[in-house]
Amino acid sequence: MGSSRGFSDTTIEVLSLLVNDPRNPWYGLELCREAGLKSGTIYPILARLESLGVLESEFEQADPTELGRPRRRLYRLTPGGAVTAREAVEERVRALQRKPLRRHSAPRQGWVMT
Repeated sequence: MGSSRGFSDTTIEVLSLLVNDPRNPWYGLELCREAGLKSGTIYPILARLESLGVLESEFEQADPTELGRPRRRLYRLTPGGAVTAREAVEERVRALQRKPLRRHSAPRQGWVMT
């Protein structure tokens, strides 16, 4: 995947949201909104992180009829997952800081810039 600890850029983005408050449970659509990603992207990431032991999940305990909606599946970092997430995000930040900025090339001759 070419990124920190084998996580994709998108996974690192999700981990950065989760690591800001590791004890706070998140539900999938909330993560979609905050990360600006589609559910078809978020849910496979959440499933992978859960299978790796980085996340744990459970359904809300409230009654769906009282909520007026289906119960949400809540995701939170495991204690070890919080460490992994923090290290992966910090590693990505360090890598970005080391990477030189690319300069834009000068316009080609004969091109007129307006």
